[in-house]
Amino acid sequence: MKTAQVIKNTAVKDGELELINSYARRELNEDEVYVFSVVLCDNDVDRDFERFTVESLEMLSQLFVGKTGIFDHNPKAENQTARIISCSVEAVSGKKNSVGDDYFRLVARAYMPISESNKELRLSIDSGITREVSVGCAVEKTICSICGNDINSHECSHIKGELYGDSLCYGELVNPYDAYEFSFVAVPAQKQAGVIKSFKGKEKSMSDIIKSIEKCEAIALSNGDCKKLKAYIDNLKKQAADGVVYRNSLIGDVLKYSAIVQPEISRKTMESVATSLSIEELKEFKSAYKKKMNGENAVKPQLYVEKSDKKTNTNTEFKI
Repeated sequence: MKTAQVIKNTAVKDGELELINSYARRELNEDEVYVFSVVLCDNDVDRDFERFTVESLEMLSQLFVGKTGIFDHNPKAENQTARIISCSVEAVSGKKNSVGDDYFRLVARAYMPISESNKELRLSIDSGITREVSVGCAVEKTICSICGNDINSHECSHIKGELYGDSLCYGELVNPYDAYEFSFVAVPAQKQAGVIKSFKGKEKSMSDIIKSIEKCEAIALSNGDCKKLKAYIDNLKKQAADGVVYRNSLIGDVLKYSAIVQPEISRKTMESVATSLSIEELKEFKSAYKKKMNGENAVKPQLYVEKSDKKTNTNTEFKI
């Protein structure tokens, strides 16, 4: 979130040392730990045009306890710097978010051991240089602020960041089910440095996947989604191959019939015309040529004799 930041460094509060020691392998005293407060996220609309609901913040307050602090969302073991010992949702009195709701934020208490290796980081935090953070978590779905449907489903046709009348379309992140980490970042206002969102392992429908692709939206696909998309593409390839065969068959029929009905037009010219026609146009040409062939231009056998409407006896020479 763009507002996530370290907000203050304070002394160890009552009960916090016990929480810290629940993670430590040996008993630490107050002089051995550095404790600070950090705003992890809030209920304001971020630069991805998404926001957490207050209910989601409450759920995250439980999920983030015990999670580690790293750098730039790089999950290497050596990047582990701090650990969250408690979380709570706070209302900021008198403050509203960008959509006019009361402003709430998720505030965590985190600690790190005081050591020579993190001396510069602690100094950077104390001096206000290192203060921006963003968080990594997973949510079940994103609800459209306009229609109330899952914004990634076929039931929603709205686009995040667009105005519909006087209302901004944004996604509400609901039902978080996992929290990964919080990261010290340089520029959290960038979309890449905002909340890292993922979705539950529930497979998406093909229409949902296509809708996201049509909107040029980034989309996370599960293994099941990938298999479904591959099967869909394979089927499209087969249909396309069948369509090529059918189209070539129509072109062949049009060229064959045109040679009979319009022999004055060269095959080269007809090929140029036929290959530029759509399937429906080729079918129309074929139908018209067949009608002409069955009419005045019908193909006749070499010994064909025109029928007469008058009944005449042509065997008079055998009459006795």
